[in-house]
Order: sequence, then structure tokens, then C-alpha cells
Amino acid sequence: MNMLELIEKKRDGGVLDTKEIEFFVDGVTHKTIPDYQISSFLMAVLWRGMNDRETADLTMAMAHSGKICDLSDIPGVKVDKHSTGGVGDKVTPILLPVVSSFGIPCVKLSGRGLGFTGGTIDKFESISGFSTTVKPEEFKARIEKCGMLLGGQTEDLAPCDKYLYALRDVTGTVPSIPLISSSIMSKKIAGGADAIVLDITCGSGAFMKDLKSAEELANSMIAIGKLAGRPVTCVLSSMVQPLGAMVGNILEMQEVVATLQGQGRPDVIKVVTTMACEMIKRTPQGRGKSDEEIIGECKKKIESGEAFSRFGDLILSQGGILDASGCPIYVDEPFEVMTVYADRDGYVSRCDALEIGEASCLLGAGRMEKDDVIDMGAGIRLSKKVGDKVSRGDALFTLYTGSKARVSDERVDEALMKMDGAFEIADEPVETPKEILGVIS
Repeated sequence: MNMLELIEKKRDGGVLDTKEIEFFVDGVTHKTIPDYQISSFLMAVLWRGMNDRETADLTMAMAHSGKICDLSDIPGVKVDKHSTGGVGDKVTPILLPVVSSFGIPCVKLSGRGLGFTGGTIDKFESISGFSTTVKPEEFKARIEKCGMLLGGQTEDLAPCDKYLYALRDVTGTVPSIPLISSSIMSKKIAGGADAIVLDITCGSGAFMKDLKSAEELANSMIAIGKLAGRPVTCVLSSMVQPLGAMVGNILEMQEVVATLQGQGRPDVIKVVTTMACEMIKRTPQGRGKSDEEIIGECKKKIESGEAFSRFGDLILSQGGILDASGCPIYVDEPFEVMTVYADRDGYVSRCDALEIGEASCLLGAGRMEKDDVIDMGAGIRLSKKVGDKVSRGDALFTLYTGSKARVSDERVDEALMKMDGAFEIADEPVETPKEILGVIS
């Protein structure tokens, strides 16, 4: 086959057959196709799309580009969770300990930050010593020991997706439903989980900007799950403003700890407990229980400190370092650059997730280019969000960089301009946005 012909076929709206898709995946995996042709093909897919069969073929080919984990020897239903990404999305580090405290084995394979959205792997690697490199053959022993696993992609696990994931980030091809769904589902299938629960974010700070697109993505991944014999549930959550109060790797992990210690914001608790409920319902531990009952039990796991204890177990099991109080020790310390205050009384009517995410990238919390090194201490603290009442002189937000980082004044100024554009204050009270927009299964 000829890669140029495949590019032209997809560019012109053609439908690729299974063999053509397998040829592309094999070429990416074995590096026989140059980056410029891969990038061109990705752009053609972004422009022309793929049908359900093409997307499923791409998913299965990427899953089988490396090892497929067999977790069948581990008792119980193994549940995996994934998010399509968002600004301030710190759900996974809270969710895993909560679900694990029910005795449910949790396998979580995550990625790094894409564009303005943070990556779960980056967040965990902000903890001193924490290793996200886990070989597929180690999965069983790790889960038996700790009950949960947080891993990044290794060379053995969906290696084609790992390469495409990084390339999409710097070629403007992230917001494609076939590419997003095949990327997520290939990792889930390769990881060996029995059931999959997906958080599909929707709004300015997500790749799906509107509810219709989010529903389309959900249905695409559910269709792939049917083909692979894996039940899939999709929770649609709002990303019109960041989730929680912190944006940035160490800052978000600090909010994770606060949440697990019973000091979580209502929006974070709502998304975490909804996701946990959908995961638990797929297991014997949730059988015969109502959503309200399961969510109530999840909140008790947090309030009792049991989930925080399980969080510590996860950190220690993967080499992370804790202090005497059980809190993580981080690789850096966030340094406060400046705080901006409200110049009038009123109510916050806009706290735009996209502009805040872009501002955090400018400070160093995200990747502007493929090989950028993230400043783990960089980020933003939000003191007010949509619906909050403000008085003149109240803090709106604070900018941070890592204490070891060197960020130019120009980048800080650009970030400040983004943040100024992200906030609006109205005279009349404003309704707080709903966190959960729906559930599709």
C-alpha cells in the first residue's frame, strides 16, 4: 500500500477499509511512515471524519499494536475510568481511592496533558518519587497488592496511540471525535478492564464545545465498547468553567488532598461521586443499591478518612513519598506571582475555562510544544467562580509559577491578559452551572 494514496483517499472523503487502517497503524508503530505524512493523515481525519466501522478498526488496531493485558485471574470486576480532559480536572486522584475503598480493583491508564488541558500522569508525577511506568506484566501483582493502579503508556501498551497522542497535541488535530474515541478506547481495551466509565467534558474548556458533540462522542465510544465486548458508560460533565479552585499540577494535587480530607468543593464532590456511582454500579458491590445510596456511601468514605488512607497506599505503592501527616511531598513549591482583585461589586457571570487553561499553559503548567518540560508548580488559584458574590477588593484569582522555574515577564503578562478576559462580573445574581449534564450507557 501507499501512504500518500491513503491520505488522498481520506482527504477526498473516502472510506478506508480494515487493511488500509491496519497498514497505517503498523507504519506508525514501526516508524516506517514519516511524521509529515502521519500529520497530514490526522488532519484529513479531522476534516473528513470516520464512520463507526473505521473508528472501531482504528481502535482495535491501535490496541493490538502492543500487548493486551489479561486481568482475568484477579477476582472481581475490574473497572477503568477515563476523562476526555478539562481545565482543573482532578477527578482521578480522588476517584481511585474512593472506589478502591469498596474493594473494587481499579486500573487507570492515563495520558499527559494535551494543549490547555492537564494530564493525570503529569499531576501524579508532581509527587516526589512517584512512578507511572508500570509494565503490563506487573499489572496483576500491583493490583493484588494495592487494589489500584495508575499507569502511563509504556512501549508495550498501545504504542501506536502513544505516538499519535503526542503528535496530535502539536498539529492541531486533537478535537476529532474518531481520534479521541479511538485513542481512549484503545488504551482501555489494551489495559484489560472489564467495564469502562468515561467522563466526557463539555464546554469552552473541553474538546467537545457543545452537548451535541459530547453526545456524539459518547455514542461513538459506546459503539466501540460493544464491538470489543466491554460495557461502557459515559457521564457528560460541564467544563464551561474549571473544575474546583485549582489549575496546575501541584496545585491540583493539593486540592485533591484537601478534598480527601473532607474539605472538597461541592462541584468536585458532585463529579467524583457521580463517576464513582457509575463505576460501582457495574460491580457486585453496587448491586441492588440506588444511586443516592451509593453516592451517600462514597461521601462517607471521604468523610471518614478511609479514602484518604487509600490515597496514601496508592502513592506509596508506586514509589511516591509522603510526609508524617500522610500528605505527598512534591517536586517543587508553587510560588505566588500576583493576586488580582475585583474592581467592583457584583456577581461572577463568567469564569471561562478555555482562557484560564491557556493562561496556565503560558505560566508553564501545560505544553505549548511536544517536547516542552512542564513547570509542576505553575498554575492558577480561583478565589471566585460563576455565581459567587463579590465585593470590590475581593480576590478573584492568583497566578503561580514553580519556585525553581524562570518564566519571562512577557509570558506572565500574556497570562494576566488571558485571565482578565476570562472573568466577567454582572450586577444581578447568576445561577451556578450544573456539573452533570447527563449519563449515557
